[in-house]
Amino acid sequence: MNGLGNEILVVDLRGRSKVFTPKEVAEIAGRPETHFDQMMVLHNPMTPGTAAYMRIYNADGSEVSACGNGTRCVGLSVAQATGDRELTLESGAGLLTVKVGGADRITVDMGEPKFGWEDIPLNEPFRDTRGIELQVGPIDNPVLHSPSVVNVGNPHAVFWVDDVNAHDLGRVGPFLENHPRFPEGANISLAQIAARDRIILRTWERGAGLTKACGSAACAAAVCAVRKKFVDRKVTVALPGGELEIEWTPAGRILMTGPAEFENEGLLPEQGAPQ
Repeated sequence: MNGLGNEILVVDLRGRSKVFTPKEVAEIAGRPETHFDQMMVLHNPMTPGTAAYMRIYNADGSEVSACGNGTRCVGLSVAQATGDRELTLESGAGLLTVKVGGADRITVDMGEPKFGWEDIPLNEPFRDTRGIELQVGPIDNPVLHSPSVVNVGNPHAVFWVDDVNAHDLGRVGPFLENHPRFPEGANISLAQIAARDRIILRTWERGAGLTKACGSAACAAAVCAVRKKFVDRKVTVALPGGELEIEWTPAGRILMTGPAEFENEGLLPEQGAPQ
């Protein structure tokens, strides 16, 4: 499947005891017919009333707690299989409610953002995470500096720029993703404020690299922009692969709405190699 071009492999292991190893995940990602940005693996529910427990992997085999585009894909897949238009999924980020209005309008409640430095996490205390000490380039004339940071199920750093295409994110992304400031790594985004209700975004995704779309990054950029009073609480985030609607509700929940699309379907043998 894909969510705005973000390549998602959904693997249904409900009813099985199989758990993929990082090596198996990386091998699956390395094959052209099953290449993915994120792999969403469905296991038997852990919490009563949920449709599945999701384990989420990046293409390098690392496991993460959140993937907005992937969760929309899973929601659409389960909804079409069961007929349920509202369902709850569980991941390392907690319970996620998904409402499926159609393939072009799937809303995921991504939960509440965390802004404390220890929750992101950072390697040292910062009282105000709307802008932390981190820069790229000369100290007196940095190219990028003072990112906003947040955890929306995974860590994000958002750099505010005048033009997202004026920077080589493919070059600085790996350096920033693995910067000592982020002991667990971070998703790195460049965000351009186009209007009070519109953000333009490009993202280097932790463990995956440059991506056409990152749902959690769109959520991160939106809430960080609200905190800095750049935008209103409901915005459109334009990514290379398309647009997402993000709303940070007065109750503190992040609602992400966007499309998902089926591409093809097949079987994976137990050892993880495609048939």
